[in-house]
Amino acid sequence: MEQPNLSFITKLSNGDKVFEEKIFKVIRKEFPEEKEKYFLSIKSKNYTKAAEDVHKLKHKISILGLEKGYDVAEKYEDNLKESSEVLKEEFENILTNITTYLAETL
Repeated sequence: MEQPNLSFITKLSNGDKVFEEKIFKVIRKEFPEEKEKYFLSIKSKNYTKAAEDVHKLKHKISILGLEKGYDVAEKYEDNLKESSEVLKEEFENILTNITTYLAETL
């Protein structure tokens, strides 16, 4: 499984460490909130809302350098729009992977 990383943020920042820290701080704050909203939407079978939640999360997936994860999120978002949970497990594994990464990265 691909691992989250800061390569995109580093490239985007052009070496500006303050900028990198700000971006990472926003991700650390918003990701858990957005992830929780996603799980609530899935639990209630509100697929339209879950698709919106995945849409927000997929941008963080991309920023954390997960190209394959972004593709999964994009397809899963489309599936949810059709009330299908195909790719749910793969998507949720990506969320778990990011959660672990954020907890381990200072």
